[in-house]
Amino acid sequence: MRKPRTLFRLLTVISVLFIVYALVKNYMIDPGAAGFLSRKTGLRRELNLPVWLNAMYVHVAFACIAMASGLLNFSNRIFEKSRRFHRSNGYVYIVSVLVVVLTSGYMAPYATGGRISSIGFNLINMIWPFITVMALVQIKKKRMIRHRNWMIRSYAFCFTNMFIHLITTLFHQGFGLVYATSYTIGVYGSIVLLLVIPEIVIRTIGQSGEKIA
Repeated sequence: MRKPRTLFRLLTVISVLFIVYALVKNYMIDPGAAGFLSRKTGLRRELNLPVWLNAMYVHVAFACIAMASGLLNFSNRIFEKSRRFHRSNGYVYIVSVLVVVLTSGYMAPYATGGRISSIGFNLINMIWPFITVMALVQIKKKRMIRHRNWMIRSYAFCFTNMFIHLITTLFHQGFGLVYATSYTIGVYGSIVLLLVIPEIVIRTIGQSGEKIA
């Protein structure tokens, strides 16, 4: 019982901090994304800045909604209090994931690091919806444990951006690699972590019918 609750509390702290950081940074501190765009070099396509920025605003907003709604649905207290809310909120999560993936698909060709990074983002844009749909399929079949496990796998991808930038910072500032190269490593490194970490969490929680909190 303690393990799920501890994980949920840790997840809550990380999620809330990241949501606040993403909103403040992208809508208040640097709404024009000048710092991020300054890192982009050698783009094969001309970037339409107003369209790209609008796509980014939508992307960030729905990424935060996905992170918040997913977190709420891991709460056992909320589930027991209102299963209708849990169900409705689950669909909010799914729609949010699809919007994030669609906007990411638009921005992928302009990814820092060029074509290799773009391929990585497109890979994420295929994996995340697939995993999310699998979670939906499992609950439709009343397989609660499998649904929970697939949702853990899906929710991990809400932290894609966080892992990309952590890995990028490590290789760029820690090891002195060129930023574009570090970013590409960050993209593929995050994919590996986002597939491995959920499996560790699932093994930690075990095969009980418990939710995370």
